[in-house]
Amino acid sequence: MEISVRKAEKRDVTAILAIVNYEILNSTLLYDYEERTFQQQLTWFEQKEREKMPVIVAELETQVIGFGTYGIFRPWDAYQFSVEHSIYVTKEFRGKGVGKRLLTQLIELAKTNGYHTMIAGVDGSNKKSFEFHKNFGFEEIGTFKEIGFKFNKWLDLRFLQLFLKEN
Repeated sequence: MEISVRKAEKRDVTAILAIVNYEILNSTLLYDYEERTFQQQLTWFEQKEREKMPVIVAELETQVIGFGTYGIFRPWDAYQFSVEHSIYVTKEFRGKGVGKRLLTQLIELAKTNGYHTMIAGVDGSNKKSFEFHKNFGFEEIGTFKEIGFKFNKWLDLRFLQLFLKEN
């Protein structure tokens, strides 16, 4: 199984949208309720391009099987060196190293672009994602209790942090 990771292009927006909408409808990876439209996802992609924030895809042959991105953690000036990342892998390719390839690339991009720290927001019930991040050296910073509500239940949100440079 030869998986490649590359910079996303506009032609990938449809595949990214399918991954996003699956997670919206079937998981607590995203705290949205409503599926996104193609136009919403395209606008998101174009904004990432304008802000010079990476969007990368994992591909098996010509099929997009996952994607990753990051953006500034919060919209105030003092956060300019802190990014929060997102990684999504299609259900059938989880546990096969796709997420690892994506996160490795995002960390390298963030280091190259001069960021100081990377944040991961992980749903409190997602033990696999929590352990995945711990294996990369992320440290748990804290948990917001019952901060979200989806599928008729309260959701906790755990934050993890990775310093990108030696102090």
